[in-house]
Amino acid sequence: MRAAKANRPWQSWQSWQAWQPPAPSGPGAQLPVLVRYGHRSWLIPTVLLVAVVLVDALTPHSFESLSWLALVPVVAAGLCGPAVTVAFAGLAIAAYPWLNNLWGKAHGIEDFLLVIAGCVLALPLSVFRARAAVYVRHLQGAAETTRQVVLRPLPPGWGGVDSAARYLAADVEARVGGDFYDVVATPYGARAILGDVQGKGLPAVSIAAALVGCFREAAFREADLATVASRLEERVHRQNLLSSRLGEDEERFATAVVVWFPEDGSERIQLVNFGHDCPHVLGPGGVRQLPPGDGAPLGLAPLAGRLPEVQRLRLGADETVLIVTDGVTEARDRQGAFFDLRAHLESLAGLPGAAEPERLVGAVVAAVFRHTGGRLTDDTALLAVRNGSGAATG
Repeated sequence: MRAAKANRPWQSWQSWQAWQPPAPSGPGAQLPVLVRYGHRSWLIPTVLLVAVVLVDALTPHSFESLSWLALVPVVAAGLCGPAVTVAFAGLAIAAYPWLNNLWGKAHGIEDFLLVIAGCVLALPLSVFRARAAVYVRHLQGAAETTRQVVLRPLPPGWGGVDSAARYLAADVEARVGGDFYDVVATPYGARAILGDVQGKGLPAVSIAAALVGCFREAAFREADLATVASRLEERVHRQNLLSSRLGEDEERFATAVVVWFPEDGSERIQLVNFGHDCPHVLGPGGVRQLPPGDGAPLGLAPLAGRLPEVQRLRLGADETVLIVTDGVTEARDRQGAFFDLRAHLESLAGLPGAAEPERLVGAVVAAVFRHTGGRLTDDTALLAVRNGSGAATG
């Protein structure tokens, strides 16, 4: 029955498209204006050039503004590449004597020398800026490579479940932080994790990478979910010990949720909650929240005296588990109001295809961007998983 349901076409596709909110541009929505519209940056020195010509043409002979042409190549150097800067420098030098003769104004030779000086200064500035831009692109490429290693893409039907995930970095240039997720295809069924490391910067990324690597190995090798949990706890302690030897004073911990979807496709799942926000479940029956459990975050089990217990829960065939980090639940609007995830999920309940993981994650991300106006103050990760008909192991 599940396979037939998966192959059945969407009967209300038009109504879904009418409801579906516009997809946000993701982290790119937070990019500076000059980065987003860099391919049109030549328009600014062009407008400046036209403005200088018009001012000189429309003002009395006593008002000498043609020397402002020196600003045109300097502005081009700050916004455009060397080739475009050279073009504007040539235009400024050529336009000065031509316009001087055309309007009949008595601009002095010192004004012309000022224009030439501006053009000469603009050329090395444009070269330095181009080199800095190349260096920044290399750094962004390295950050993107790190993100792909820590947060690898999830193929459709991976592990026999339907899943979708998003990661939005508050620092758009870094593109990676302490939030992490993964879905592992194992001989025992699919196992998923989503977590949030305390703190920011490279130490948080190091803990996230260590936990993801540990989870990928332990989830595949260990049949018991409690053993997987103990391996994750041990990994945090080892990483903190390494960091302390390298001079890091603060010990890190992480909240996380681990979910196991057994390979038999049953409606019984197992879950371990390491002090994370309770996952939500969306399905035909509406929205509900899974029990919170009593587990301490990863790295703090010695203070709690024990690891979190493994919860055995029922999940309907058409229900989807949604796990998010506090970048969603603590997202604020301009007035400081928090994003109400539960209310938004309830507004989705009953809509055709709302529980499909890809659409569910996309809808929540769009709602968060609308709520915050595209200004994320914290890294954000979302993972939606439900039983599916795919099959993959590895």
